[in-house]
Amino acid sequence: MKESEYRSYDDLPLFLNSATVAKVLGVSPSSGYELMHQPDFPVLHVGNCMVVPKDKFIQWVEEYTGGAI
Repeated sequence: MKESEYRSYDDLPLFLNSATVAKVLGVSPSSGYELMHQPDFPVLHVGNCMVVPKDKFIQWVEEYTGGAI
């Protein structure tokens, strides 16, 4: 697993793309992209782009990891 370059939730941008999701979670870019296609992942579709609101991402992480990032 890759080490995340983000040290806290405050470091995250307001909206995350698949590359940022992958960096935060320490996974490959393709794994971040696949995760964003999961039905329970909080994705917004903006035109042809998929983004995740920071607050929804934090909530998802806390639900699935018990708050660890």
